[in-house]
Amino acid sequence: MDWKHRYFIFPVVLGLLFSACSKQDETPKSTANTSQTVVSKTSEVIKIDPTLAKEGEGIYNQNCAFCHQADAIGKPGFAPSLTNQEFLSVSSDQFLLGTIRDGRAGTGMPPFAHLGRKDVEAIVAFLRSHATQANVSAEVDAQPRSQGDERLGQFWFDSICATCHGPNGDGYAAGGTGTAIGKASFLDKASDGFIRTTIKDGRSNTRMIGYSGPASMAALSDGDVDDIIAYLRTVPSKN
Repeated sequence: MDWKHRYFIFPVVLGLLFSACSKQDETPKSTANTSQTVVSKTSEVIKIDPTLAKEGEGIYNQNCAFCHQADAIGKPGFAPSLTNQEFLSVSSDQFLLGTIRDGRAGTGMPPFAHLGRKDVEAIVAFLRSHATQANVSAEVDAQPRSQGDERLGQFWFDSICATCHGPNGDGYAAGGTGTAIGKASFLDKASDGFIRTTIKDGRSNTRMIGYSGPASMAALSDGDVDDIIAYLRTVPSKN
């Protein structure tokens, strides 16, 4: 089936990325007494210091809980979940540290560089303590860059993504339920693999459903997904 015919088939809603909008069902795990590890597909072990994670919980509660809620589960239309399992799985420490440090210009996420690296690392440890899935960020970020057609990608974005993320990916600021995926402050930190994996697999317990495969809302091909990524990379110049 070519894309021209699919134009009439998939007027569905795509919710995306830094994370998703709806409440998760997972119960946050305590880090006070037990050490936790997350093993990636390459057998890399991410060790989480429970003491550091506990310190991070306090710092998080003082600086982040107002928007992202006490359990980091987020608030639909206001702040994304930071403990969604798929989000933690594909997010590298560099992505998390950089986002907390620099914030997201053009959104409600301010920079927290004033906390210093140690406190930001403690917040990341606290978030990581909620992870139950393998961390595959190295493999995800190593995926090839999109070679898609931005013109086709605009069609898919306008038909599917804009419903939640706004016509220019402005997210909540445009009244959308999805995050601001069209801002340079996000796109400069997110790899094509990060975006690709999120579109294809979605985020469980959120409004971000997967859009790849026969069981998905819209079985976008790999080429369709890369077209969307190619278009997204052009969006900041239009904001």
